[in-house]
Amino acid sequence: MKRYITYIIAILISVSFLPSCEKADPIQKETPKITLNKKAAEILEADQAFGFELFREVYLQSEEDNIMISPLSVSYALGMTYNGAAGTTLQAFNDVLHFGDLTSEEVNESYKDLMDQLIHLDDKVEFSIANSIWYRLGFQVLPAFINTNKDYFDAAVKEIDFTDPQTVEVINQWIEDKTNDKIKDMLDFVPDDAVMYLINAIYFNATWKYEFEKGDTYQGDFNLADGTKHQADYMRISGDFQYTSNEDFTAVDLPYGDSTFSMVVMLPSSEKEVSDLVAKLDVGQWDSWFDDSRYTGVQVDLPKFKYEFKELLNEPLTDLGLGVAFSEFEADFTMINPAGNLFISRVIHQTFIDVQEEGTEAAAATIIEMCGIGIDIDNPISFKADKPFLYLIKENSTGAIVFIGKVGKPEYS
Repeated sequence: MKRYITYIIAILISVSFLPSCEKADPIQKETPKITLNKKAAEILEADQAFGFELFREVYLQSEEDNIMISPLSVSYALGMTYNGAAGTTLQAFNDVLHFGDLTSEEVNESYKDLMDQLIHLDDKVEFSIANSIWYRLGFQVLPAFINTNKDYFDAAVKEIDFTDPQTVEVINQWIEDKTNDKIKDMLDFVPDDAVMYLINAIYFNATWKYEFEKGDTYQGDFNLADGTKHQADYMRISGDFQYTSNEDFTAVDLPYGDSTFSMVVMLPSSEKEVSDLVAKLDVGQWDSWFDDSRYTGVQVDLPKFKYEFKELLNEPLTDLGLGVAFSEFEADFTMINPAGNLFISRVIHQTFIDVQEEGTEAAAATIIEMCGIGIDIDNPISFKADKPFLYLIKENSTGAIVFIGKVGKPEYS
């Protein structure tokens, strides 16, 4: 059970999820599993610890009713950035991401191994991870940094004119494409001192292994935290599911596809609240909570829901110990550009989830914005044909001029 729960969370699409339909059968064929070496398993456990800690910080700082993060997305974006860190900044990454004594090569190999297996784990689940790096035209980036992220993160790397108003749209379009149009308009603007964006995008789409019957969906009261009631559409299914009950909560595990992915729904006990569960959330507690899980007959009534969540993660990550990376004067990213003077200005995180009778669609993206102080950037030469000019069209192998002309009053109709 521990191993099963571990890779569910590492995969995560959020730390709160939902259900399934048809008559569930406790006797199932063997579920495909991720096979990891010792070092990759350490990264998986590190991701889990980081995910719980990050969710706790976001939960404590957010005033939204509905919260969702993707620790996996944030971890991959930070993992690429980690390859550019040095000195105390690198140590902060190691501490916050719980890399311990792992070498950078072991970290990168583990990220690659995990990504390769996750996206090919279940033919019935659409799951993708995409990474990209965008840097300012004329900004010098060390080839080793680029090559490492290409090789281990399969990152698409593009040099682009940050002064072009279309750049925001181009980057946002890449995110939309990689999340099946679920994460839109994520980047709002490009600051004048921005030099690089490191982006991760995750998309998940899966049908329940046992789908809810739409005809069984009904309206009912949902009790809000303030004591008032809210009308919700409840889905219902009965069957044998993995079930957990203890003094803190009851939980049901609802599988997708071939059971390689599932949603764990945790309902606080009558004397507890969600905040009580979040306060205890760590790797050791998580495993012990599910020690006594069992397959049994359960009637599951789960509300349908769909929402988006967007948050700036600067403060949560700073509180976890990554503050040096956000410091204009202390951050050390000389493995990106040896001149230094780079720092993380923003970590933008956006998620989407849609849970209904047939299954779950979810997406997440993380943008890490790097800015620089006093960096000498070779800005492109400006050429603006704003007075009469000549033009020629020629064949280049021979130099033959095919057309030649003058524009003295440009017109277009």
